[in-house]
Amino acid sequence: MIFSPKRLRRLWQIHRVVRRYGLREFAGKKLGEFEQPRGERLRLALEELGPVFIKFGQALSTRPDILPADVAAELAKLQDQVPPFDGDLARQAVEAALGKPVEQLFEHFDVQPLASASVAQVHAARLKLDAAAGAELPEAAGFEVVVKVLRPGVRELVQRDIDLLHALADFAQRFVPEARRLRPQQVVDEYEKVILDELDLMREGANASQLRRNWLGSEIIYHPVVLWDYCRPNVLVMERIHGITVDETDRLRELGVDFQVLSERGEEIFFKQVFRDNFFHADMHPGNIFVDPSDPAKPRYLAVDFGIVGTLSPSDQRFLAEKFLAFFNRDYRRVAELFLESQWVPASTRVDEFEAAIRTVCEPIFNRPLKDISFGLFLLRLFETARRFDMQVQPQLVLLQKTLLNIEGLGRQLYPELDLWKTAKPIMEEWMRARLGPGAAIERLRRNIPTLTETLPELAHRLVARMERGEDPFGGERQARAIEELRAEMREQSRRQRGTVMGAALIVGALVVFGLDGYRPAMLYGVPLLTWLFGAAGALLWFRALRKE
Repeated sequence: MIFSPKRLRRLWQIHRVVRRYGLREFAGKKLGEFEQPRGERLRLALEELGPVFIKFGQALSTRPDILPADVAAELAKLQDQVPPFDGDLARQAVEAALGKPVEQLFEHFDVQPLASASVAQVHAARLKLDAAAGAELPEAAGFEVVVKVLRPGVRELVQRDIDLLHALADFAQRFVPEARRLRPQQVVDEYEKVILDELDLMREGANASQLRRNWLGSEIIYHPVVLWDYCRPNVLVMERIHGITVDETDRLRELGVDFQVLSERGEEIFFKQVFRDNFFHADMHPGNIFVDPSDPAKPRYLAVDFGIVGTLSPSDQRFLAEKFLAFFNRDYRRVAELFLESQWVPASTRVDEFEAAIRTVCEPIFNRPLKDISFGLFLLRLFETARRFDMQVQPQLVLLQKTLLNIEGLGRQLYPELDLWKTAKPIMEEWMRARLGPGAAIERLRRNIPTLTETLPELAHRLVARMERGEDPFGGERQARAIEELRAEMREQSRRQRGTVMGAALIVGALVVFGLDGYRPAMLYGVPLLTWLFGAAGALLWFRALRKE
């Protein structure tokens, strides 16, 4: 049953909230007078509707370019000013999870929350000296920590609305032909995985640790230490950081922070997390991003709240990198070809027509500063183009698109003159060189040689020993066939070894050419063309050696 009585009741509740707060005003309906401004009414309605709707409001709050200023300012309060739950309940949850009274766990625990969000709230605390000594916290931290506690009953509330979204998606997929191309059920599936993962604070701790490891020693971003002995699925304890929230622009300006550097570093972090690390912080709204202004000329980001992270499959990562690079180079034909190769548009699509459509959408925004680009309008036109060519929505990329919009909204607030292309293009080129250059070929060769040298001889030895003992159960004809297969396998092994050695020699030659002092012939992506030719020939021989014939 698509709409069970439980789901219908929830729809009726949503309808009543929309009417009570006069939200039909946002659809152009003329309504009576309300005491509260429209932005405040929208925020209160989303808070009343629960975590899933609050998340939606948080996402909208990062888009002041598509929202009126008064509405965006109100929705920004959803980032860390959601009405808190009773601090004593948080205290009880910590004691139940860790099995000890708070007084035994912490030197101090503040029952008044430091911040409150849609699925959890955060309390300030101070570790006891003996616990802090083994926590590997920086001395500057002063043993100060934050304790994050899940809201009571939040899982049930989230699951209720996820079930409703599934029902709506199922209805749309069955009865709305246009919606089928958008694959609403897969999009809801992806969102469900994301938000349910966010309810496991042990997973958030693991995310924080991975991000910290990826950026350890970086001068542009810092991630806090997780105290694993104090973590449970509903309680997370980590180092407390002190900074200025990134949307406090007046205060940052008073301190002399260089907004251009701050914006460029934010974009660098995003692209390196996506392509270098393939592990990106996917909830980068201003409430989760702080700034360390101790060196105003080189401000550093301080990140918190790691409940939502994203990764890409190797194929999606490769295609996206090539798409970005082709776009930065205005190679719209290559962009069109990549959409076909990744099967995001039907194979029957004419490349020249798709190329022309992409050019029409992209050219008006190219090389413009952020302040002159409306990504909302750009995406709207891109989706209209996609509809013409029957492009399928890619649910696995929804999180990346959301994060990109967050980054763009953040950049618009900090430094509207930011040149997105100037910052991102070198990162993409460096990533492509690292993936496709001679070094990457050598690394793949190094990983596969042990498999070749161990597996094939072992297989040959086993088959020969079995036949010498007369243990072949298949009779004379099958035994002859097995012998012939063995001979073919041995010939194949010999061919592979020859190809591997010759391929390796060519790749080494490519590296030698690359390292010659004073040798500056024709270059491609900063690498001598001869190096590419030698490397390509070596890689071809190597791959042929790996392929069965």
